[in-house]
Amino acid sequence: MEIGAQFYTVRGTCQNLDDFAETLKKVADIGYKNVQISGTCPYPADWLKENLDKNGLRCVLTHIPVPRLTGELDQVIADHQVFGCDHIGLGWWAFDDKDMTFDQWMATFPPIAKKIAESGKLFMYHNHDQEFKKLDGKLIIEKLAESVPAEQMGFTIDTFWVQAGGGDPAQWLEKLAGRIPCIHLKDYAYGRKMAVVGEGNINFGRVFEKAEAGGAKYMLVEQDDCNGEDPIECLRRSYQYLRSWGFQ
Repeated sequence: MEIGAQFYTVRGTCQNLDDFAETLKKVADIGYKNVQISGTCPYPADWLKENLDKNGLRCVLTHIPVPRLTGELDQVIADHQVFGCDHIGLGWWAFDDKDMTFDQWMATFPPIAKKIAESGKLFMYHNHDQEFKKLDGKLIIEKLAESVPAEQMGFTIDTFWVQAGGGDPAQWLEKLAGRIPCIHLKDYAYGRKMAVVGEGNINFGRVFEKAEAGGAKYMLVEQDDCNGEDPIECLRRSYQYLRSWGFQ
């Protein structure tokens, strides 16, 4: 398994192309070789390829806004071909009672997942805690897994959000083995606080064991909230912790 940085962590310094380019360099300088692009300003695909190549980085996953997935899917797939990314992700769905229900998800995303699979890439679903609510007696995450074939949709299991939903991150990596090519690492500290990997309470030894057994290729560090600290410094400490386990 290889490690990487999820750019949602550093989204605050990626809201124009000049700052985005500088942040790519800073992340590469830490030692990361893989990234997920999410939460940044819009970018031309060839610009991203050029700046990834310049810094020795590879984009292994994205999160794409829903309007682009539903209205510009052909272009999204073509863009991912340009910068060489095989995993196209959805970062959020509320599963509420208004405009982001389970039925609306089912009416929208299985055809998108199928078309992405036909292009040779994989649609990835990223969980938060709401997927651990029950709907008709079954957890939403279970219903999602049953509703779309494994060859058409993977799961970017997020360690913090599984725990926030009352689940065991390692157990869910085991349950979804074979569908977890990319996962998110963020630690869970007292008070429902997001923490640098290794500085909270998640048992990462078990996480690493189950991730590897389940076929994970990339473990991407994501810290949505750095609690007032410099996000680059948080990514650096997470990197050092993961390197202490032997990951690169």
